Amino acid sequence: MEHQESTQQQDIAEPLIQQDEKRSITSEEGDGFRPRNTSQRGSLGVVWLSTAIAVWGSFLFGCCVIGLADSLLISDSDSYQEGSQSFTIRIYSVFASIASIGAMIGAITSGHISDYIGRKGTMRMAAVLCIIGWLAICFTQGVWFLDIGRICTGYGIGIFSYVVPVFIAEIAPKDLRGGFTSLNEFMIQVGGSITYLLGPVLTWRMLALVGLITSLMMLLGLFFVPESPRWLVMIGKQREFEATLQRLRGKDADISFEASEIQEYTKKLQQMPKTRILDLFQKRYLHSIIIGVGLMLFKQFGGLNAFTSYASAILELAGFSSGKFGTVVIGLCQTPVTIMAVVLMDRCGRRPLLLISLVGACLGTFLIGVAFCLKDHELVLNLIPKIVLAGILIYLWSFASGIGSASWVIMSEIFPLNIKGAAGSLAICANWFGSWSVAYTFNSLMNWSSWGDGRNVSQLSGTFFLFSAVSAAATLFVAKLVPETRRRTLEEIQAHMLSSNSHSYS
Repeated sequence: MEHQESTQQQDIAEPLIQQDEKRSITSEEGDGFRPRNTSQRGSLGVVWLSTAIAVWGSFLFGCCVIGLADSLLISDSDSYQEGSQSFTIRIYSVFASIASIGAMIGAITSGHISDYIGRKGTMRMAAVLCIIGWLAICFTQGVWFLDIGRICTGYGIGIFSYVVPVFIAEIAPKDLRGGFTSLNEFMIQVGGSITYLLGPVLTWRMLALVGLITSLMMLLGLFFVPESPRWLVMIGKQREFEATLQRLRGKDADISFEASEIQEYTKKLQQMPKTRILDLFQKRYLHSIIIGVGLMLFKQFGGLNAFTSYASAILELAGFSSGKFGTVVIGLCQTPVTIMAVVLMDRCGRRPLLLISLVGACLGTFLIGVAFCLKDHELVLNLIPKIVLAGILIYLWSFASGIGSASWVIMSEIFPLNIKGAAGSLAICANWFGSWSVAYTFNSLMNWSSWGDGRNVSQLSGTFFLFSAVSAAATLFVAKLVPETRRRTLEEIQAHMLSSNSHSYS
């Protein structure tokens, strides 16, 4: 049986790899490849429209996860004080992290749901869940409804975090796929930045209305979006597949080569046994699973949620009289850097952006750790706030320019179609587990280090040094294991991954 499956994988991998090698000889020029078919000479208007509507789910991601929790800390945390500082801390810790629990549940189910009802239907379902959640948050009169709303929005966001990059990767032309998929991270940052900017002047109830309106807009917009052609061919809807692919590439485009390649690859994948979650850990899939899950874990344990949920608290600990100024600066600076990542993703490639951004994240968190060490020893106290703000900005800029975007892009590219649902769910679940872990524990860590009227910041500096070490390890991980996927079709990438699995783990 193992031999038969290996033979099937080889049948899938070899023709596409051979094609890729021929292209490397005949078409390589400068830093990339020329397109080898004419399917990309048509209009991309439908791709742009579909992507623009899909990434509203990413905008909701940013509003829910990045900005809303910190805005509650800035504006209305006193609303839930009940005579006890520890009770307030517990409520905020749950509020900041519980969306990640909902997102983990959404991640576990997202792959199977999207394989069953399609990418478009799954986005519609997630939008409805977010509407329910935002309504609960906006009109809540108690902590329970607040948390229920966060779970519902988290569940929807967990689904969006898988299906949006996968949908975009499946509809975009290969030479532009990285840039289009990077719009996912761009809109996450836009959502977070807008929430950061509005947080100091609006209550979190008003911010919930922003999420509610966006969810309604997306639900209506999805009526104008076609289904993923790769999902259509996977379920055997041949005529719809060809019509959708033609619509995506433009009426004058020649789609024959691309359609044939997608159909041939999908047909061979469907001949392989149905994959269960435990099958993902077999050696033929191990390389792609390690990359997909590893990137998500490194991204989160590098400290992302410590900054997105507690930026104002960190700045106040550093010496700012209020965290509002710092969060406004963060909100203004994040989006331009993410635009740069979108532009560079298909020009420079995934690996260079990943490596540069991880080095920057390592330096940013290390700088914050040094700043708190200096504060602990009462050295250069007037410079500590500036150093900490600079470290946060370096980290967030580095994150947005590479690992933030590229991790979603690579996750959407490397898994073969027959395991994409289960493998994508596993990777997204790992992402949200890391998000929850950091969001829930960081606030407790800050308060465990309290004593008297001051704070023992040594523990905080150690936390940021730990984040720095994680980013350093992630740099080695990318350098050793992550392949370049720029300007290759999804079928070529996945064939390469199957081939590397069979050679690396045999």
